Amino acid sequence: MYLYHFGLTELPFTLTPNTSFYCGLKMHDEALQVLLAALKTGEGFIKVTGEVGTGKTLLCRKLLNDIPDHFITAYIPNPYLPPAELRHAIADELGVPAHDEQDQHRLVRAIEKRLVELNQQGRSVVLIIDEAQALPTESLEALRLLSNLETEKRKLLQLVMFGQPELDERLATRELRQLRQRISFSYQLRPLSGPELGRYVNHRVQIAGYKGSALFTPEIVWWIHQASRGVPRLANVICHKMLLLAYGSGRHHLTIADARLAIKDTEDAQLPKRREIWWFLVGMIAASVLAILLIFALELFPA
Repeated sequence: MYLYHFGLTELPFTLTPNTSFYCGLKMHDEALQVLLAALKTGEGFIKVTGEVGTGKTLLCRKLLNDIPDHFITAYIPNPYLPPAELRHAIADELGVPAHDEQDQHRLVRAIEKRLVELNQQGRSVVLIIDEAQALPTESLEALRLLSNLETEKRKLLQLVMFGQPELDERLATRELRQLRQRISFSYQLRPLSGPELGRYVNHRVQIAGYKGSALFTPEIVWWIHQASRGVPRLANVICHKMLLLAYGSGRHHLTIADARLAIKDTEDAQLPKRREIWWFLVGMIAASVLAILLIFALELFPA
């Protein structure tokens, strides 16, 4: 592998969400602040949506790491569960004793009792659901009913849902209007801009231990951004293949040829169109000319 070749201590572009590689881009920081602020104010339902690969699961795990200590978290990563199994999963996360032996009515009462106990201890409970678009409609309704549990001052259970845009489409239906109206905070993740992607990929190699000059130059970042459409997961795949290509050729730098080959070999990535490449080259030439003129002007008219 290319670790030793580039002086890395770990692979920088794995697809497994790893919070040690969290980049702190404005969009993700804003989403995290919205989540923490909403939880601290006791809001009942909070929703974060974004396209596949835009960093929802990484943000979810970052929230789990950064949430204040007085919160008790129940994390459901695979929510394709009917209502009964979902309630058992929540009970298990909350430490409800012998929940497998109880019928649904007793189970709901046991969950409510546990929530009251935690509230009396000064703890707040938040249920965090990843891939929430996979929840069956009956399970979404079960969550709404659980959210009815409250004291005179606050909800006993807060809910954060991370999901793809299909979640918004489902919540827009008439049958889920009661749940939709309870969502007090929401945030939509977008793809990364070109400069954001450049910061993202170079940040990851630095966290992985790289010490040299920038591997991903602005020209190469442009190709990756066009091909990935700003989706971090796709960019990770392309960057990983580029490092493999450079390693295979014995080079310590990356080229546009590496980018083209990696893009061609990546599902769902798209090579830039000729017109886009032409405009990119025109922009690069114009920037170079302006830089030369600026240097000439400074020499001709020194301060």
